[in-house]
Amino acid sequence: MSAAKAGRNELKGQQGRVAIVDALRTPFARIATHFRDMNSVDLGAMVAAEMVARNNLDADTLDQIVFGQTIQASGTQFIGREVALAIGLPDVDAYSVTRACATSFQSAANAAESILLGHADVVLAGGVDSTSDAPIPVSKKLASALRDANFAKTAGQRVKILSKLRPRDLLPVPPAITEYSTGMLMGESAEQMAKVWNVPRSEQDDIAHASHSNAANAWKQGKLDDFVMTAFLARGQGGKTEALHDDNLVRKNSERAGYDKLKPVFDKQLGTVTAANSSPLTDGAACLLLMSEDKAKALGYEPMAYIRGYAFAGKTPEDDLLMGPVLAAPVALERAGVTLKDMDLVDMHEAFAAQIACNIRGLASKDYIKKWTGRDQAVGEVDTAKLNVNGGSIAYGHPFGATGARVIGGMAHELKQRGGGLALTTACAAGGIGAAMVIEGA
Repeated sequence: MSAAKAGRNELKGQQGRVAIVDALRTPFARIATHFRDMNSVDLGAMVAAEMVARNNLDADTLDQIVFGQTIQASGTQFIGREVALAIGLPDVDAYSVTRACATSFQSAANAAESILLGHADVVLAGGVDSTSDAPIPVSKKLASALRDANFAKTAGQRVKILSKLRPRDLLPVPPAITEYSTGMLMGESAEQMAKVWNVPRSEQDDIAHASHSNAANAWKQGKLDDFVMTAFLARGQGGKTEALHDDNLVRKNSERAGYDKLKPVFDKQLGTVTAANSSPLTDGAACLLLMSEDKAKALGYEPMAYIRGYAFAGKTPEDDLLMGPVLAAPVALERAGVTLKDMDLVDMHEAFAAQIACNIRGLASKDYIKKWTGRDQAVGEVDTAKLNVNGGSIAYGHPFGATGARVIGGMAHELKQRGGGLALTTACAAGGIGAAMVIEGA
């Protein structure tokens, strides 16, 4: 579908464009470190409360909260509403979304659509995940026994049911990030893609080293100071707190030679995917403050950027699970009335360095685009000088539900610092899903 047929070159409703007024995230922390005792509601409320405070928002101004997560821990399933209640805004409409690693791309898209339709003028959209609070599964036999014992009518019946369990049935089942449809770990899919697309280990390690180096440089130059909030964490007795501002995953002095020393994780003999060229398990939250253009002007807010166009796509997960962005990107660009060559920046979520390399190859492949989208032209070559200029998920970490808002928000801040421009943001996700969004600096 061409931009002309789509009827627009930018998203615009009766109240103007969809403005990104502010973007904020918590520091990101490796699993079981700084945020080990916090759940998703705690983290989501932390970033939402800070966003509300620094923009002087209240229930009369804020129309809606859209929040998402991927890990459905007990008690946090309705994350959007729980965040609204936790920050003292019970009268603000709130709901939850989930789209795996593209979750806060979806919350941003939902918020944008509400604004474009005139159903809302001011929306807080974001996402969160606590890998530290991931539920630990029990064996199927134990789960079945506990279920049946709960419905048993007598103590004797309960004893009979539970007596059938063996010691091995009582052991917890280690959680794993596997695809339900394929049974494969995501890292195994990345390894498969690296072989299909002929991505050598050296290229993957180059991407990982660049991610850490760019992230370290962004911190050093103060580019993240306004984007990353300071988290005050309770420590010990007596009301003591610890102020946390930096991410604890970025290698501030990354050395390329160090990446060569790690062994493959998923294919021990012939593999190329290692812990160093993969995104780590992470805790964190991020959110965007979106407004209609007219409302932002009326309230005196200065937009950082505008959402120009976006798209989601899905493909068969068995072949190349993490190639969804290659299908979503041309649609988002077309809806925005621009091309890849027009982009000043490209920010792609780095699930794995292998996935980044494969996506770059896919965007440049006329045959691949033709096969999966029916389009006659490749999307184009990604200029690596414009790619993930402030680092990516390999360096910062990947709290699944928060990553989309981290990517979009980071680009909004960077465009503001540059005085404008265009950025393409993308994310791959479980199930063969891809997300892409074009934003334009104000």
